[in-house]
Amino acid sequence: MKILITGAGGFIGRNLLSALNEIKLGHDQREDHAICDPSELTLYAYDINNDLNELNQCCADCDFVFNLAGVNRPKDNSEFMKGNFGFANTLLEMLKAHGNTCPVMFASSIQASLKGRYAGSEYGKSKKAGEELFFEYSRQTGAPVFVYRFPNVFGKWCRPNYNSAIATFCYNIANDLPIHVNDPSVEMDVVYIDDIIEEMIRALQGKANRQPDGYCVVPVHYHTTLGFIADTIRSFPKLRETLGVPQLDDELTRKLYATYLSYLPPSKFIYDLKMHCDSRGSFTEILRTADRGQFSVNISRPGITKGNHWHHSKNEKFVVVHGEALIQLRRIGRQQDGSPYPVEQFRVSGDHLQVVEMIPGYTHNIVNLSQSEDLVTLIWADEPFDASKPDTFFQEV
Repeated sequence: MKILITGAGGFIGRNLLSALNEIKLGHDQREDHAICDPSELTLYAYDINNDLNELNQCCADCDFVFNLAGVNRPKDNSEFMKGNFGFANTLLEMLKAHGNTCPVMFASSIQASLKGRYAGSEYGKSKKAGEELFFEYSRQTGAPVFVYRFPNVFGKWCRPNYNSAIATFCYNIANDLPIHVNDPSVEMDVVYIDDIIEEMIRALQGKANRQPDGYCVVPVHYHTTLGFIADTIRSFPKLRETLGVPQLDDELTRKLYATYLSYLPPSKFIYDLKMHCDSRGSFTEILRTADRGQFSVNISRPGITKGNHWHHSKNEKFVVVHGEALIQLRRIGRQQDGSPYPVEQFRVSGDHLQVVEMIPGYTHNIVNLSQSEDLVTLIWADEPFDASKPDTFFQEV
């Protein structure tokens, strides 16, 4: 299969080209992404710097066209019609000249509705003209067309301070620059780039989400407000201070966070953690979550024993990732005959990763069996440590 992508250097084009290239290389082998034999997949990338002769050659034998090329911030409004309608017309005429009736996708915009705040939009008018051109082309040639009216699109590689509020907010906040929100109540329909790419792959497979009116849609999109988006993105830098994570159960927040991270400068790829150190080693929190517990790293010096405490309700999971350890647990209290409960012992090593559960009502410890190497243990606790309610009581195992 030979796929032509116009506007391949743009935001959506780059993401689509990257995704298809992973399929071509055989790196993406998901069944729902199967298009053809990867060895038979050819990608034609066309952008503004390419010659029209190259476009004509691609139109001669391509099997599918994604027309993502377009103009959205020209110096003169007259360029809207030339760059959107005009290029679309050139593309379709080339396909006609070669008798190529392969499926063609057209990236339109919600502004083409020319309703509400989009009434009178010159950009919208040019996209509307492009839509009508594609539908007429289908009627004349019988070629399948897929016309999508994208709302506000966000995700990695979107150009900030251009025509995307989300890209601008993410870039500015990631780089310690101010953002301006004139009216936080403004309602927005937004769609994430990965969800667009998923739909584009479905279109390639002949499974596009076509509506009764002839338009195609990306089924996953979000209705929100400008204020929610701004407040959510503003909250992300603070997570490093609290060791928190965003509300990942909320799909829009999760996707906004991924977008925000893509705008971080390299100097912010790394940040310090607070290590609690003493003669025994160190204890360092990595993440704190409101409802998924706390993740930490414990380092024990050679021969050191840590712990010897128990919890009423708090529970933990220990995973030794380096070194050898003896983990011991003993139920507190005594048996009916007055004797202590037996000590349960587990010898674990970073060479064979295992989880050892710290059970409520059992005092426990961890012993570094090495006399020369540090012991490194990853610990998950079901709740962040609270000094006012530690639920931690000393008792030797």
